[in-house]
Amino acid sequence: MNVDNLVSSITPEVFERLQYGASTGRWPDGTELTEAQKEQTVQLVMLYQAKIAKSNEQFTINEDGEMVQKSKRELQQEFKAENEIARFTENDL
Repeated sequence: MNVDNLVSSITPEVFERLQYGASTGRWPDGTELTEAQKEQTVQLVMLYQAKIAKSNEQFTINEDGEMVQKSKRELQQEFKAENEIARFTENDL
């Protein structure tokens, strides 16, 4: 199985488990990952983010395999646009 087929076969549920394992060093059931499993899990998470999720997180991997780091200004603009429900001035209140 090639890498693209492997990554495309990962379901969102499996990706969540992989992310949990990569960030905590344990599977959701509490079993500790070996060093080899940690390395492979991180690689799979990065591949999934790059190829499938097209993640917009601050630190992620793009489709070309390069690290994407967003600036504080870029993140503020994203959060502002996504989370705004209404905007008021002090005279409106």
